[in-house]
Amino acid sequence: MADADAEFDGSGHRARLRGRLLDNGGDALLDHELIEYLLMLAIPRRDTKPLAKRLLHDFGGISGLLSADPVAISRVDGVGDTAVGALKIVQAAALRMLRVKASEAPILASWQALLDYLRADMAHILIERVRLLHLNGKNMLIRDEVIAQGSVDQAAVHVREVISRAIQLGSSAIILVHNHPSGDPAPSRADITLTREIAEAGKRLGISVHDHVIIGAEGHCSMRAMGLL
Repeated sequence: MADADAEFDGSGHRARLRGRLLDNGGDALLDHELIEYLLMLAIPRRDTKPLAKRLLHDFGGISGLLSADPVAISRVDGVGDTAVGALKIVQAAALRMLRVKASEAPILASWQALLDYLRADMAHILIERVRLLHLNGKNMLIRDEVIAQGSVDQAAVHVREVISRAIQLGSSAIILVHNHPSGDPAPSRADITLTREIAEAGKRLGISVHDHVIIGAEGHCSMRAMGLL
């Protein structure tokens, strides 16, 4: 269905939402009102409150909605490309802000900022994604890149490729990160084995593996904190 629908005059309601937002900030609006206001910019002639509530319900809340796959969002009746684009640009802006905050100081000194960024990016996606954070000798982030993306529960990662990429970028240390689409961040036996193999290979070349962080909708796990690395 296209973004435009039957003519709708909600100017008074929208003006009140805008006033609350501008006068008191985002905390003055409920989650569905935030999404409603965003959607009304993309679908100006439609009452977007029912659609906002449905999207939040279908995707499990605002975090799940903003991080959802664009194709999945577009399958919801009433959502067109313009509305999907509006939702995804908000996610992109939020991730940009969080990534900048995480990279402004040495990673190990801004660990919470890093976790905030990783959760926003990876906690709710439905396929497994593996990213590698490259650090210099001062533990500053020099590169953040996705190195594998797999099926609903598996992504292929090879020790040689991880170490080769670290050498190519001149990384002094790396942090592995991946998500568990199941929501449970507990490391699997395969996660532990792979991490130890990468750490051993890196050690021989002077590349430290600071941690392997697993992100899930239910939280996160640090293999370093768990004594597994």
